Amino acid sequence: MRSLRVALAQINTTVGDLDGNLRLILEYLERATDLKADVVAFPELAITGYPPEDLLLRPDFITANQATLADLVQATSGLSQTVVVGFAALQTDIYNAAAVIHDGRVVDVYHKQHLPNYGVFDENRYFQRGLRCPVYSIGGVLVGVNICEDIWYPGEPTATQVHGGAEVIVNINASPFHAGKRSFRRAMLETRASDYAVAVCYLNQVGGQDELVFDGGSLIVDPEGRLLNEAPQFEEALLVQDIDLEGVFQRRLHDPRRRAERIEYLRREHEPPIAVSAQLVPAAEEVTVPLPGVTPHAVAPLSEEAEVYRSLVLGTRDYLRKIGFSQAVIGLSGGIDSALVAAIAAEALGPDKVTGVAMPSRYSSEGSLADARATADSLGINFRMLPIEGPFSAYLEALESTFEGTEPNVTEENLQARVRGNYLMALSNKFHWLVLTTGNKSEMAVGYATLYGDMAGGFAVIKDVPKTLVYRICRYINEEAGREVVPVSVIEKPPSAELRPDQLDIDSLPPYEVLDPILEAYVEDDRSPEEIVAMGYDAETVRRVLRLVNRSEYKRRQAPPGIKITARAFGRDRRLPIANMYGP
Repeated sequence: MRSLRVALAQINTTVGDLDGNLRLILEYLERATDLKADVVAFPELAITGYPPEDLLLRPDFITANQATLADLVQATSGLSQTVVVGFAALQTDIYNAAAVIHDGRVVDVYHKQHLPNYGVFDENRYFQRGLRCPVYSIGGVLVGVNICEDIWYPGEPTATQVHGGAEVIVNINASPFHAGKRSFRRAMLETRASDYAVAVCYLNQVGGQDELVFDGGSLIVDPEGRLLNEAPQFEEALLVQDIDLEGVFQRRLHDPRRRAERIEYLRREHEPPIAVSAQLVPAAEEVTVPLPGVTPHAVAPLSEEAEVYRSLVLGTRDYLRKIGFSQAVIGLSGGIDSALVAAIAAEALGPDKVTGVAMPSRYSSEGSLADARATADSLGINFRMLPIEGPFSAYLEALESTFEGTEPNVTEENLQARVRGNYLMALSNKFHWLVLTTGNKSEMAVGYATLYGDMAGGFAVIKDVPKTLVYRICRYINEEAGREVVPVSVIEKPPSAELRPDQLDIDSLPPYEVLDPILEAYVEDDRSPEEIVAMGYDAETVRRVLRLVNRSEYKRRQAPPGIKITARAFGRDRRLPIANMYGP
């Protein structure tokens, strides 16, 4: 039986850490070599880390990335494996590229053709698009290599590579996570494999990088569109699979749909297959589970709550690790948002690396203080109590003559939040703890947050998590643990900022069960007010919510970065002018 053993290295790279990325690549190359893989693939821009953004505008960075690639090439001398790795290529212009390496030499360089320029992507800002659709002969097996977005489009380059004889497509990616993307991505890959009667090896990177999380979930699909093997989400893995090439040939014999297209391909000028190696790795015995480094045949899909929770944990862990923090501090109010952020931080960093700080004011209820302490005890994190009454009273006294003749309003409420922000930033400065803010997407959308107060911090963990999803994730955490990790009293009590007597969120906002669908329709789907009202929502409520969203852009611009969870997050995904007079 003709077969090709492919190893997909689902690794967690760091932007700019060229030496660290190289060490990680060499570690996984050694593992794949031990498993006698024929082809070993690494993610898109694995050398530089993804996305390198404006580092790509620095000539010294491009040069250093090429030098790192040269070190990798040298390390492959004497190896039988063919290596595919992403890097930034300089050839009169900059390309998002994949180097095809064998036995100490770069055989060829593939240039990404479809450069995404939507959502979080800005690849047209940095790269020139490629034009070639090469096919590589690896031990007599014809393999097409392409990059990320290239496989999402029917037609070139995948179709051209298949018409050029490719039996296997190796597609390397840095595809950011959002909830629900996994199933859509898998369906696309199964369709692409089936339509072109080709085995598709989809490799995705894993890990957090600033606001993005890459979920991995690499997979291999046979030419019938059936899943052969799959890597887990949110963790590093080496996915190894023997691909039956006779199955590819048989599938094409029974599916003549592409013959007419291939005739057109043959009539045009095209590049013949590029010889990479004369033979495959010798004695490639069948890979069977539980051979070390080989993942199970298929991975059970995660629920939305589990998927989002794991992405938040991974994104938080990597953000702190990659910017040089090891500990975090959180304002622990006794509410559900701070409880969820504390749970995520405890899972990401370890409970001993997290400090929760209760900062009661004259309006804080005994129940909330008890809930804050119970949350800290349940999670096993450090706990401190720092009352804010003294500084708050001092502020009021200092401003008394200036405020004479006015009624108390949101100004006095915000003073409390800003004292708390000062406390947390003082702890951050003194002990090198990163402040994790606790605002959710629903609050960020409508500006229900205080600049230089509860918005002050280094990382906004749940800034893209709607409030209703916050509740669902907390219930999921408790169900998974089989205990009250998040106290039920925290989950069940009505949400309140507790900045004035008897305050509740519904005094200022519609119920979150109403607010969140309106926000999703407006922010993520760009629905008009009329369309949202037609969905069954009260017209005045819709107008009010949209006014709040539109006038809060200036606040969101000053919020710390946070993890992208939804299909359209504030910030990189949704870019609107602050000075904007258009209000539908």
